[in-house]
Amino acid sequence: MATVLIVSKPLSPPWNDGSKNLARDVAEGMTRHTPHVISTEDSTWRPRRGSIVLTQNAARGFSPGPREQLKVLAHLGLGPRVGLWHFFFAPNPKTSTAARALLRLRRMKTVHTVCSRPRDLTRAARVLFADRTVVLSRATQAAFADAGLHVERIPPCAPPLEVPTQAQRAEDRRALGLPVDAPLVVYPGDLEHGEGARRMLAAHARGRADEVLVMACRTKTPGAKEAERALRRAAPERVIWLGETPHIHALLGAADVVALPSSDLYAKVDLPLVLLEAMRLARPVVVAEDAAAAEIAEGGAAVAVAPHADAVAAAIGDLLGDDAARRAQGERACVAARERYDARVMVAGYEALYDDLLGAQR
Repeated sequence: MATVLIVSKPLSPPWNDGSKNLARDVAEGMTRHTPHVISTEDSTWRPRRGSIVLTQNAARGFSPGPREQLKVLAHLGLGPRVGLWHFFFAPNPKTSTAARALLRLRRMKTVHTVCSRPRDLTRAARVLFADRTVVLSRATQAAFADAGLHVERIPPCAPPLEVPTQAQRAEDRRALGLPVDAPLVVYPGDLEHGEGARRMLAAHARGRADEVLVMACRTKTPGAKEAERALRRAAPERVIWLGETPHIHALLGAADVVALPSSDLYAKVDLPLVLLEAMRLARPVVVAEDAAAAEIAEGGAAVAVAPHADAVAAAIGDLLGDDAARRAQGERACVAARERYDARVMVAGYEALYDDLLGAQR
């Protein structure tokens, strides 16, 4: 059994960040190795086993500031030696250069999970540094292979969630201030990238007269705020701009359809955890067929459509117009999420990788 230092954003609530949640789930699920993690000073969360070895101030945004990043680098350079380091961050020249220097100094074995596909794979060779690089989707693995780079694939996991009853769904709609009886579609995606938000609004304009669209979008950047203002000006009727919500599971469970038809999932986990959670809640999911997330549609577990508004509108309309088909789609989604995206399967993949690396080291 070895100690694994999880190098990630601080693992603490709120759990509203895909890469952070992924790192938490890996740390929580280890059975044959011991995780050491980074958290925040005010965190109410602790790993089930292992320990918190470094605390940071709570981040104001979605990434730690320069001072907190320096604390992590200092710990890597001067802290106690562990079995290996497991990094969770988007590859970039600055961080990768620092990681390479530390690896030369400490001679550590390393795993790097790249949670979303980099924008420019032609430069990826310059920023990949670990002994083993892991991606989440087949599409990103294939893109790396096309660039001449070998990476491994371990899909993420979805937490076990209880499928809500019809009564619970109605109660959750009331609590969230949503119409109880109207067909409800939820878009839990990005406002800036991939054309998903614009495509969703255009599809909604072509939809049923009684259909309500909920835009459950985080404004991570100043650019996202401006994008939201522009989208609101052009939005059709029956759109509720909910923004970020601490009750995302209640919202997903209350939806009739969850749709994220973005072609580019830049800065979002390749297989968005919010979609896997919707599937665990037995909600039908619609994705764009040209996105990495189309992988979740294999075997009919979700609906993958052409990346244009007409196709999105048609898919949503078909689901809303047939109760039996919608229920069947939700049931397929739930079964697939349980079978394909189980935490035990994901963690077993990582622990096998650790074993291989540590065995090679010995």
